[in-house]
Amino acid sequence: MNFSITPSHIIEYLFCPRFTYFEEVLKIPQYEGKEYKVQMGRQIHEQKTVRNKDYLRKKIGAISKLQNQYLTNEFLRGEIDEVLFLSDGTLAPLDYKFAKYEGKIYTTYQTQMICYAWLIEENFGKSVHKAYLVYVRSKNHLVELPITEKDKLKVKKAAENIQDIVKKNIYPKATKSKRKCLSCTYRNICTK
Repeated sequence: MNFSITPSHIIEYLFCPRFTYFEEVLKIPQYEGKEYKVQMGRQIHEQKTVRNKDYLRKKIGAISKLQNQYLTNEFLRGEIDEVLFLSDGTLAPLDYKFAKYEGKIYTTYQTQMICYAWLIEENFGKSVHKAYLVYVRSKNHLVELPITEKDKLKVKKAAENIQDIVKKNIYPKATKSKRKCLSCTYRNICTK
């Protein structure tokens, strides 16, 4: 049986493969869920269906939507805020972020949306070439994010590697970027 992976696991693995080892093999938690933005983000997700504006979807060219879709495949699971059915026959994930848009899309957001694209393709049998982010703290600013086959392959490979680490108790190599170690919650127990 496979270990059930979330987009957060993929994000952490891509930051440094040892996250997976410390969290899922040694069971050492990060204790990160109490931050203000995390709490507010959860409240926003609960309220978005009430306050959401249809104009965003019309702007995108969506002909219909499914909300709060919990999807799985052989490796991955996740709840997607909205699955949009686009007029060109493709689908796209849409996710709400309790954040301000500052002119760039963070790697964590991009990875999460690639994971969602993979889940949508496998569950609906339709192509996903783009995703959308709505920045709630910037007056629902809408950003389109391209999704490539290369992106999806990178996420799938990460999922396979995570499975190997957990199933085989593998202590992976640390990230090559030592700058990442400065902000890592596991820096005091990680042997470089």
